[in-house]
Parts: sequence; C-alpha cells; structure tokens
Amino acid sequence: MTSSALPSRDAIVATAHESIARGSKSFAAASLLFDARTRERAWLLYAWCRACDDIADGQDHGHTMSVVEDAPARIAAMATLTDAALAGAVIGIPAFDALRIVAAETRLPARYAHDLIQGFRLDAQGWRPRTEDDLLTYCYHVAGVVGCMMAVIMGVSPDDDAVLTRACDLGLAFQLANIARDLEEDAAAGRCYLPTAWLAELGIAPDAVMADRAKLAVLSRRLTDRAAQFEASARIGTRALPFRSAWAVLAAAEIYGAIGRTVAGRGERAWDARVTTSKADKLRFIAKAWVDARGRSALPDVPRDRGLWHRP
Repeated sequence: MTSSALPSRDAIVATAHESIARGSKSFAAASLLFDARTRERAWLLYAWCRACDDIADGQDHGHTMSVVEDAPARIAAMATLTDAALAGAVIGIPAFDALRIVAAETRLPARYAHDLIQGFRLDAQGWRPRTEDDLLTYCYHVAGVVGCMMAVIMGVSPDDDAVLTRACDLGLAFQLANIARDLEEDAAAGRCYLPTAWLAELGIAPDAVMADRAKLAVLSRRLTDRAAQFEASARIGTRALPFRSAWAVLAAAEIYGAIGRTVAGRGERAWDARVTTSKADKLRFIAKAWVDARGRSALPDVPRDRGLWHRP
C-alpha cells in the first residue's frame, strides 16, 4: 500500500467521532470538554474499545447484544489485529488504525490493551465471579484499565502509579454502576456479574437472579455503594490533571454517578425501564463539573483508602 493510499488521521478521527456519538452519548458529551488534541485521542481510543466490545458480543455500538458461537475465534482475531496496530502496522480497519495512531502519539503501554482483551476472554468463557475480588478483577479488565489508558492520553506518565490507580478507580466506578443498571439485560443474555457468594448470602438462584427483585435490589445497592467509594477516590486524582481534562473526567463522574444513584433509589423497580440521563441533566452535570474542576486543588490530598481493592 502506498503512502498516498493510507487513510488520513483526520479521516480516522472523523470515523471515531461517529463511533462515540453512536455508542455513548454520555462519553461523547464529556469528551467535548477536553482540549482538541486530547479529545481526538479519546475518540480514537474509544473507537478501538467499542469495536472490540462489539466484535466479542456480536453487537452494533453496544446495542442488540447476541450470543456468539465463535467468541474465542473472534477474540483471537481481535488480539492479532491489536498487536499489529500496536506494532505500527496499517490495518485498514478504522478502529484498529485508531489504536495505531493513539498508541504512536502517546506512551500507551501495550499491556493495557492486552488487559482489556483479557476481559473479553472472560466473557467468552462464560466466566462468573465467585467473590467480590473476582468481580473487581473483571471490572479492571473491562473498564478500570480503560481509565488507565485515558489517563495516559491526558498526559499522565505511564510510571505514575498513584494517579493511574485513581484513574482505574473511576473506571471501576463506571463499570459497577453499569452492572447494577444492566442486571436484567445481562440476565437475558445468560450473564450475571454478581458474585455467587453474594447470591448465596441472600438465597438467590444464580440462574434466576431476576426472580426476586426485592433481594436483587439489596445487591444492586451494594454495587452502587462500592461504585461511590471508587468514584470518591478517583476525584482526588483529578488534582494531577490539566483543567480541561479534569473538567471532562469530573463531568463523566457526575453522569455515571447519577446512574448509580438512580438505580439505587429505584430499588426493586430499577429495571422497569433503562436508567439514562437527559440532555438537561448532562448540561447540569457539566456545569457542576466546571465548578469542581476549578476548585480541585482544594481537594484534600489524602492517601488512597487501603481498604479499597487495588488494580493488578
């Protein structure tokens, strides 16, 4: 392939922007708060993450999840394309070329991409968590590591363990809120991310988690309480970010925090209708995040709670 035939960076960025607009209105809104270069890199990373998720689950931008019979083969192909992109090869698939570009422009550790793909392998194996530690390990692989990658894109050194751990905390908070919100949708697809120890504690059958919504609401609240703990830890990490990056991160935290709080507040009716945030709510959260970002230096620089689960 000659250099003149290569897809331009602008073209790949444009495709990535379309992907985030289709796949996540919440992340799309928060991404607009970044400076231009960070925003583009966030879109590029999102496009690769979104494509991998869709490949693994037979989805289209996170919608209409289906059971796939060839998940291991799909993930093996995904991993091969990912390794080639990280090595600088032109793939010819926009999402993987997006990874190639963002990895080349930042010091993005290849191990983070591998850690994310491991999360898809767990799903393909029909894995279920037995303990809370198992659950949080899974959440790291599918979301916490994305927080780490986003931090690197924002300019955090890959060697800054303290800030990267706070970034991971925000990914964990997002995923826990998502799991609480999507319990019914996941159950319909034959999945359950509630630890079997939690289910046994309340006498909930692992293959019938939606049968007793009153009991399920107790465990959903446990998920959202954990999410709030990780979110609080992550907020302290914004002290290390430039203003616009901190603004975007705090806006995303407000949006996803609201999802978790709404799920908890609805109790056993949390799954009657999918929990979302309105455009007006997003604007309100963005305005609040601007104020919080301006005042982030006043956040107490307290050590991370040693009782919180720590990323691998």
